[in-house]
Amino acid sequence: MLKRIAVKDVRMGMFITELCGSWMEHPFFKTKFLLEDKQDLDSLLKSGIKEVWINTTKGLDADEIVPGKTLSDIELETELMLRDTLRVKSTEKTSMDDEVRIAQKICSKSKAAVISMFNDARMGNAIEVAQAKELVEEISESVLRQPHALISLARLKNADEYTYMHSVAVCALMIALARQLNLDEELVRESGLAGLLHDLGKMGIPNKILNKPGKLTDDEFNTIKSHPEIGANILMDNPLVSAMVLDVVLHHHEKVDGSGYPHKLAGDTISLFAKMGAVCDVYDAITSNRPYKKGWSPAESIRKMAEWSKGHFDEAVFQAFVKTVGIYPTGSLVRLESGRLGVVTEQSETSLLTPKVKVFFSAKLKTPILQETLDLAKLIGKEKIIGRESPDDWGFRNLDELWSGL
Repeated sequence: MLKRIAVKDVRMGMFITELCGSWMEHPFFKTKFLLEDKQDLDSLLKSGIKEVWINTTKGLDADEIVPGKTLSDIELETELMLRDTLRVKSTEKTSMDDEVRIAQKICSKSKAAVISMFNDARMGNAIEVAQAKELVEEISESVLRQPHALISLARLKNADEYTYMHSVAVCALMIALARQLNLDEELVRESGLAGLLHDLGKMGIPNKILNKPGKLTDDEFNTIKSHPEIGANILMDNPLVSAMVLDVVLHHHEKVDGSGYPHKLAGDTISLFAKMGAVCDVYDAITSNRPYKKGWSPAESIRKMAEWSKGHFDEAVFQAFVKTVGIYPTGSLVRLESGRLGVVTEQSETSLLTPKVKVFFSAKLKTPILQETLDLAKLIGKEKIIGRESPDDWGFRNLDELWSGL
């Protein structure tokens, strides 16, 4: 049962299902979580949020917090409850730098695996879905250890490898978004598989159309628009492919206003997972370099997607996606209040507005400065982001080396 209570009445062991306040400004990435960390409780009590919704079927009710019950009692009850609930398996967190190095190897391995899988599809051979699931598991573990490393690294693909690495990137984004939406781990992995396979039908599209550097003719665009149905037909009779995965493959180009393809579905006739696929697919597509277009910066892409969101994306899914990658995703060029420019290197655990930023240039003096990484979460009231910047406007090249270290 859902219940709205005052923040002052929140206790350890409650399951928070919604924070009553601006989704962009409250101090948490996720809005649905079991309150089991004392630091999360302290952050909530110190925030400007006045009320929350709790789910009493997944956590303690306000009435269950009786006088005399100690924090240890509540934590023990929480631990016992967790043993009976499907949870994300324990995985040790790694630093961004360490996980980038691991993710680089996973990306290389994934690219080779996806090329092989897509070539099988092109030649009419059966897809090795069991191997694809193993790949999804490895990507899932990386995202669990450090969600922004592989997601950000997979964005750094050249135009020639776009089709293959796009599938890896959308897989990672779907996994991270599914966890943001608090889905069961089984569905998290199914979402990842759907992301990995969503563009399989492009193997039925001639390369001269798929990689055309100029504008497509109407006939060529109609050919491109056939790829969801081609992909679904390839996977239709595979017993290892669920109906949910097929749905994403078939409907990741549908839009909530009904203007998408192939079936012009609208609103709630589009499944949650297809809505997730639409957001993840577009984000990676517009941040990537293509044969006919250079990719936008991550922060600019989020801004543009926000402008499209009412007609293109489901609003709740898009908001969850922004919380997944950040308002200023890793790799974004930003201007600070001090006049320094920097690149976002890592997201904050407490707020979308206070990531870690590596400053390297003075906008006022128009000259490089000593590089320094600032944790804006620790500099509230002293320093903050005041806007996004375009690397092209400043002539910055190899900006991704600053955050990735590669």
